[in-house]
Amino acid sequence: MGEDLSVHHADRIQVAITSDAAAKSALVASWRRSSNLHRLDPTDRNPPRYLTEAEFRGARQRIEPLIRAAQSNLDRLYLAVGGVGCCVLLADRDGVPVERRGAPADDQTFRSWGLWTGSVWNEESEGTNGIGTCLVEQRLLTIHRDQHFHTRNTALSCITAPIYDHKGDLVAALDVSSCRADLTEAFANLISVAVADAARRIEAENFRVAYPKARILLAPVADKGSGALVAVDADDLVVGATRSARLALGITSKCLRKPMPAADVLGGPRKATEVLAEAERGALQRALARTDGNVSAAAEALGISRATLHRKLNRLDVHRSH
Repeated sequence: MGEDLSVHHADRIQVAITSDAAAKSALVASWRRSSNLHRLDPTDRNPPRYLTEAEFRGARQRIEPLIRAAQSNLDRLYLAVGGVGCCVLLADRDGVPVERRGAPADDQTFRSWGLWTGSVWNEESEGTNGIGTCLVEQRLLTIHRDQHFHTRNTALSCITAPIYDHKGDLVAALDVSSCRADLTEAFANLISVAVADAARRIEAENFRVAYPKARILLAPVADKGSGALVAVDADDLVVGATRSARLALGITSKCLRKPMPAADVLGGPRKATEVLAEAERGALQRALARTDGNVSAAAEALGISRATLHRKLNRLDVHRSH
């Protein structure tokens, strides 16, 4: 029976990749890469390859800041899906899971499938699968059961989202894999939403860690949940941006190599006089706030006379309580 299933699955893939479906179907295009580019056999029964201990330590070290930033969100995601036969995997750019969350009752099943830390799930090794195909296509996707390339993986359902680092580069993939045969499409869709949300939260936390002294601003984009964040220094210059912000605002790595006023990036170019006036107004308002509206104390803190401060307040139309 198992042999018949393997042959049937292999035949189905062969028919698909020799047709013109690859031009229309991302799944068939992945099958074709698996067969023609990577020379894989869908009937291959060998389990996934594992890194050596030294290789695995190196893989973890290369993305250690991201792993630390991801911990709470991996825990939260596992709480949502762990009770229904799913495990959570954080894989590096090479498709190697470096962090995992799973229920002890399901560990033996997942380990037998190779869904474990240190295994290699890139498309080159395992063909079409959630982690590997997500890293190739750089998009949220679901590889459900017989959509996998290898017959031995067709009991799995994998929902995976890409994760980008603070420079906007693809660095990891967040995966939820199910070992349950009764996973419905509707429930898979709910998991997909949770995975996408967790991936954006991990990116945001990693971004904050990368710019600890900067103010992190949400970019003015239509999709507020896209994770479009910008890091701004004490001089209101943009020093960093997430991939979503870069795409939405047209920010490139070349742009970030020279100072960019946040106002120009977030609100469009303005006259220098307007920017200076806004900065001066802000300084006056902060001084008044710190002195509870006391003009004399604010003037002293700013190193100017009370009369000069009054003139500035009137010119800039700054209202004070005293």
